Amino acid sequence: QLMQDGSIAPLTEADKKAVLDVVDAYSSKALRVLAIATRAFGSMPFDTEDEDLTTDQKFEACRKSLRLVGLVASIDPDRDGVPESVVAAREAGIRVVMITGDYLKTAIAIARNVNILQPQDDERVSAVDCACLRPDGTYLPNERMDLLTSSVRVFARAKPEDKLEIVKSLQRQGAVTAMTGDGVNDAPALNQANIGVAMGIQGTEVAKGASDMILTDDNFCSIVAAVEKGRVIYAGIQKFVAFIMSVHIAEVMQIFF
Repeated sequence: QLMQDGSIAPLTEADKKAVLDVVDAYSSKALRVLAIATRAFGSMPFDTEDEDLTTDQKFEACRKSLRLVGLVASIDPDRDGVPESVVAAREAGIRVVMITGDYLKTAIAIARNVNILQPQDDERVSAVDCACLRPDGTYLPNERMDLLTSSVRVFARAKPEDKLEIVKSLQRQGAVTAMTGDGVNDAPALNQANIGVAMGIQGTEVAKGASDMILTDDNFCSIVAAVEKGRVIYAGIQKFVAFIMSVHIAEVMQIFF
């Protein structure tokens, strides 16, 4: 690690714990934390002529013997109205689940800020790292997966394939599932969901093509507003059909009897 006086010293276990404690402290404030590390190269640590090397293999070769410079914390502020919309969705019988690539503590803090997690919720039950979905590299059996997804509302450090498995699990439980996404990797989950919702501003064309709806303003509040209007329209249709049937039932009875 790079010391304050400019010297370089090995990163001890105590140093690692101190760094991770700082990461946890920032993450608990809904901050996303990046570690900055450097390494000087006289030449690339892999054969630049070898076309068989993958990007992951090249990155693996480059990230050895790095020097920790410091940590950078940033925040993506909650959009206005989102906490209220999450509460409105819950009151309407809609369960809101957050699937994110963020660190678990960051995800928990964000979920609490926007009311996805309530004060009485137990974080150990309601929020998990997606690594627990595939403890040995393969996904849990359907029964155990369904038991987990039935209670968890925050999935952290998720991979694209995790989103697909979570959607499938919720559907096996009889839930009508809507999935939002904007990236190419979100396309399988968007396509699998009963209602795929792509972001209209930041969304890729692949995500839009795999979706049933496109959110023109990229705002969660618009989804809740659309559900509310849709239910009003549906209730109106039900009332209209009931009225028609009640008015004309006598005429129908005369025809048959």
